[in-house]
Amino acid sequence: MLPGHRFAAACRDLYYRLTRVRFSEAQQARKMEHDWNQRARENARHFIATANTEWTDDEFYASGERNIDEWIRNDMENVCRGKAPRSMRVLEIGCGAGRLTRALAGMFGEVHAVDVSGEMVQLARSALRDCPNVHVYQNNGMDLSVVPGIAFDFAFSALVFQHIPSYPIIRNYVREVNRLLAPGALFKFQVRGNTKDASGAMDTWVGLAIADEEAVALAEESGFEPRYRVGAGTLEFWLWFFKR
Repeated sequence: MLPGHRFAAACRDLYYRLTRVRFSEAQQARKMEHDWNQRARENARHFIATANTEWTDDEFYASGERNIDEWIRNDMENVCRGKAPRSMRVLEIGCGAGRLTRALAGMFGEVHAVDVSGEMVQLARSALRDCPNVHVYQNNGMDLSVVPGIAFDFAFSALVFQHIPSYPIIRNYVREVNRLLAPGALFKFQVRGNTKDASGAMDTWVGLAIADEEAVALAEESGFEPRYRVGAGTLEFWLWFFKR
């Protein structure tokens, strides 16, 4: 019999093949790019932070600072592991228009950020032009090959994986982060944990939900230790994956 985490991964793969096989990962990635470009053109800031439809610059970036206070500054022991923040190189997955990226740039020495949407990347580069320690890339929605192959001290993603409709894409991102992280470093990220949510194979807003046992399997098969997990079964399911 397969160990529990491997059985969960095998079940997820079987479910994916049976229900979503008609769309390849490349097709789903192109759909994500198309949809997020459209959202960026329509109202980028609202789709990034839905609490407001008309954000001012100050309000938008202040909301990012508050989130970083909650998600990172309150967790510095795990994030930094004894390192000085200004000595750290950080990777952000799904930077959007740079709302959280600006806050990260104010904390850490170097920030590299990716997004699938070229429209969002343009907005982020414009917003962060006064942050020389930030590098923003448009990636292909499936991997991090666009990011320089340098060791990162911390990786982070929030309000991003909850929109990805494909388990293979999520798994590939996690494996790619593992490839880029220094040994022992943390990948802290949030996924959709509400498995009752209905999502289609090409739905780029209500993405794939991940159950707790699937999160453990995802970590184990990607070379991570799933040290902490908070919020299983909710929209904000937070994962602390430490590279082995």
